[in-house]
Amino acid sequence: MADPLLSIDDLTVQFRGDRGWSTVVEGVSFDIAEGESLGVVGESGSGKSVTALSILRLHARGAARFRSGAVRYGGRDLLRASERDMRRLRGHDIAMVFQDPMSSLNPVLTICDQISETLRLHQGLSAVEARRRSIELLDLVRIPDAARRIDEYPHRLSGGMRQRVMIAMAIACRPRLLIADEPTTALDVTIQAQILELLRDLRAELGMAVMLISHDLGVIAEFARRVVVMYAGRIVEDAPVEALFRAPRHPYTEGLMASMPPLEGDIGRLYAIPGRIPDPDEPIAGCRFSPRCAHVEALCRTAPPPLVAIDARHRVRCPPRTRAIGSQA
Repeated sequence: MADPLLSIDDLTVQFRGDRGWSTVVEGVSFDIAEGESLGVVGESGSGKSVTALSILRLHARGAARFRSGAVRYGGRDLLRASERDMRRLRGHDIAMVFQDPMSSLNPVLTICDQISETLRLHQGLSAVEARRRSIELLDLVRIPDAARRIDEYPHRLSGGMRQRVMIAMAIACRPRLLIADEPTTALDVTIQAQILELLRDLRAELGMAVMLISHDLGVIAEFARRVVVMYAGRIVEDAPVEALFRAPRHPYTEGLMASMPPLEGDIGRLYAIPGRIPDPDEPIAGCRFSPRCAHVEALCRTAPPPLVAIDARHRVRCPPRTRAIGSQA
């Protein structure tokens, strides 16, 4: 088998707080293959964005530390690469699209200025060449009248167009991996569908891998071929999207599935997973999900369950249960 494009191995990330260091991501391991579409799903506070930011080492300096693990890309560990090497890699080999484009785009610079900066920094283009390429990128992400829009300021664009500008900036150097962190959350349903379709088409056209982070299983089902489910800083399930939706094996995944509204018929009262996601410092001896799990057993409260392989492509962090696997949560 070919080597993965990116490999995360036993990643543990801690944040500095008033009471010392708190573990927010623990023992996370997964690979991303060349050209793969990977979805990462979970509630707010599950560690999705922290894991993504760790790949590019974008945490505030001094506020986070890597307690263990490695992030391997191109034969080197990015957690131990120099800051100079990381600046060369960010935006060129691995790029990221964030949730809120208005907080990522500079309000006092034109769209041309902001896309051109990436092209001139990483590809050494002249101002004229960078402008021409910026217009081509706006065309590529389906912004109409790109030659005029290129001189607009961010506040003159709609939310969907601003997100397309962010995607244009991210793909400017044809990265091998694009990380999209909740790119459709603030958009209405129609624009969400357009952005997902755009990401699918760009992945196919450019041959890049895409890691899509979302709390919305519907978005993940629409886009990803494989899904990593995270809870309280750990991976609880990792499976192909068809297998995950057909027969989820972890109670948390089942709860997420049950909370989705039906596509047809009366919605009725939506299911909600009881309780809340635990704080990083909250002492839980066994499974982190056990306080909220309707199927908890004595074994679940004694020691953290390992992430085990059910088959070659499906991993789950849950011991075999006496109930039928895949039953309604």
